[in-house]
This record gives sequence, structure tokens and C-alpha cells, in this order.
Amino acid sequence: MLYTHAENPLSVYLMWGVAFIVLVVLVIFAFAQRRTGKVLKNELEELDKVRQNNIEYEFILKAMKIAVWRLDPKRRVVTYDADFRDGKDSITSSPETPIDLLWDLLEPSDCERVVAALEDIFAGRSDSYHQIYRIKTNTVMYWEESYATVSARDEEGLPIRIVGTSLRIDDQKQMEADLINARNKAEESDRLKTAFLANMGHEIRTPLNAIVGFADLLPMVDNEADRNQLISEIQINNRKLLRIIDGLVSMSKIEAEARNLVKSKTDLVELLNDVVKTFLPTIDQKTVSFSTQFPYPQLMLSTDVDKLKEIVINLLDNAIKFTQEGEIILGYEKLDDKCLRIWVKDTGIGVSEADQKKIFDRFVKLNDYVPGTGLGLAVAKSHIESLGGKIGVNSHVGEGSTFWVTLPMS
Repeated sequence: MLYTHAENPLSVYLMWGVAFIVLVVLVIFAFAQRRTGKVLKNELEELDKVRQNNIEYEFILKAMKIAVWRLDPKRRVVTYDADFRDGKDSITSSPETPIDLLWDLLEPSDCERVVAALEDIFAGRSDSYHQIYRIKTNTVMYWEESYATVSARDEEGLPIRIVGTSLRIDDQKQMEADLINARNKAEESDRLKTAFLANMGHEIRTPLNAIVGFADLLPMVDNEADRNQLISEIQINNRKLLRIIDGLVSMSKIEAEARNLVKSKTDLVELLNDVVKTFLPTIDQKTVSFSTQFPYPQLMLSTDVDKLKEIVINLLDNAIKFTQEGEIILGYEKLDDKCLRIWVKDTGIGVSEADQKKIFDRFVKLNDYVPGTGLGLAVAKSHIESLGGKIGVNSHVGEGSTFWVTLPMS
């Protein structure tokens, strides 16, 4: 019995010792598991952040319409990682495409500059790259802008990886071209307007001096034929002066956008004959014959009579000024039941193809030695467009011209 009592406390102590050790192991294991869980949770959060950053990065590239690429300077190959540029015809390379193969796609005038900039960054002479250039495809030529920088270097400091971006800038270049054209047109318009104002004094003074001079002579002339000749000259210059003033008034109305139409039914033939009667006294019929070609004795249409009459007056006035000999013909023709063409054909000096593009602009005078304000054809163009029609000219230098307008009949 004494032996049994001595052994029982020892076994109890051993059991408690083992239990304590197991407890400690469990605590350590639980602590390790908790710590591992935290590390795993942090790693998962970081992975989620990376994934989210990649998604946002892709969204940004899409929004900015950018392509991302990598260059290996040692092997001289390029690879596009992503491409969100506009246009299905944008050039992209296959994985590890030799950079030298892309030079042939560049516009020759840009190629040397772009190649030199890349060679500088390959050789370590530059840390960054920025170029704007044109690329030619089989179907189109487009503008592109690229940025690049060194992302890794070797032990000697030379680049071993270059990362870059490219984007299409066709819209930007078109906007720049439009702004340049607008500026050039504004400068040209300002120059023409200055010339016009300088010329107006002469244009108005010439018929006015004739009117005043011949009017002063009238009381001193007793011969009836001479008096009639003076009266005729006064009337001719009166009409010239009136047309100049009418042109200025018409242009001022156009500038103020006073383009309201007042349509009414009218007989086109009667309207054209009224204009002819006005111009016949101003034509030297010894050297220039005038005739009309009206296929119908009457043609009713609905239009703004005053605007149409002013259009025909300006076309005839232009033909008379530039035709020293030959003939002038006024005519019209029906193109269909809804549209007609009115034309004035002359055997004058003609208009070059280059000048035909600007002859209908305001203040344009192709010949400074011929009287005129440079407004007549511009007024005619504005009026015919407000009537829903078009104006144009068929001409060759030295062979005469045919100015025409088309307009709806209702």
C-alpha cells in the first residue's frame, strides 16, 4: 500500500505536465495560425488592390485612347501590351517586331527625326522621347504622338527596357489646320476689305464726277444731239452709281443677316426682260452683241422677286465689265418640274481655275483695272443660297465664261 501511494502523485504530475505542454503547443499554434491568417488576408487585400489598379489603369487607357508598348534596345524589338487608339487602321506590331521594320511606315519627312530621337534614347544620350509624326497605311495616313522613357538599365547605365505610349491626334491636327485656314481667311478678308475701302472712293467718285461734269455742261450746249448725248452719259453714270450703292446696301443687309424672304408669284420672262431693258443702254452694241434665249414665252414661279432680280443684274453687270467684244447671252432652262437654271454666257477674258474658287468671296477683284466693288458676285451667291439654290461658273481663260444659278420654282 505504501508503494501505491508513492506512485500515484508522480503520475498525476506527469499528466499535468503533458497537459500543460499540449496547451502551450495549442496556444503557439493558434497564435501562428492567427498571424498566418493576417498575412494571408493582407496578401489577398494587396492582390485585390493590384487587380483593381489594373482594371482602373485599363479604364484610363481606354478613356484616353492610348496604346502602351515596350522596347528592348538590345534586341531592337517592340511589343504592344495594349491598344485603345481610335481607328481600325492604326498600326500595331506583332510580339517582338523588329523596330527597323516600322520605319518604312513613317512619312519620309518625319522618319529621320523620329529615328534620331529613338537612337538617342537607345544610346543613353537621352532619358525620354516625345515625337509627333505621320504614319502611312494602304488606305489612309494619320497623325500620331508618342512618349517614352527608360524603365530599366544595365550595370553600365544603358537602357535595357523602354516603355512608351502612343495616341492618334488626327482630330487635333485637323483642328489646327482649320484654325490656320480660318486665320488665313481672316487675314485675307482683312486685306481685301482694306483694298475695298481704298478702292471705293475711286469707284464712287468716277461716275459722280461724270454726272456733275456733264450736268454743268448741259446749260452751255445748244445743239440738241449734243444735249441728248450728255443726258445719255449722265443716265449711264447714274445707273453705275446706283448699282454701286445698291451693292453696298445689299452687302450691309447680308452682314446684318437681314435675309427674310418675301415670296410671290412672278413671270420669270417678264422679270428678265425688265433687267435687259435696264442694261441695254450700257452695252456698246457696235462691239458686243446682246441676245436672249428664252425657251418659253412665259414661266411662272414663286420666289423673292427683288433678290432674283438683283442676282441677274449682278451676273449681267459682271459679263458686261469683262467683255470688250463678242457677245453676251442671257438665258434660262428648266432642269425639271421643280428646278430651273438661269445663265449668262459671255466671250470675255475668262476666269482661271484657281480664281474660280474665290471669285464669289466678298471684296475679291481679279482685275484692279476694271471698275467694280468686288461685291456683286458675293451678293448674288448670298441671295441664291437664301433662295435654296446654287451658283457657279464654267470658264477657261481667253474663252469666255458662263455664270449660272439654279433655284427651285416654288
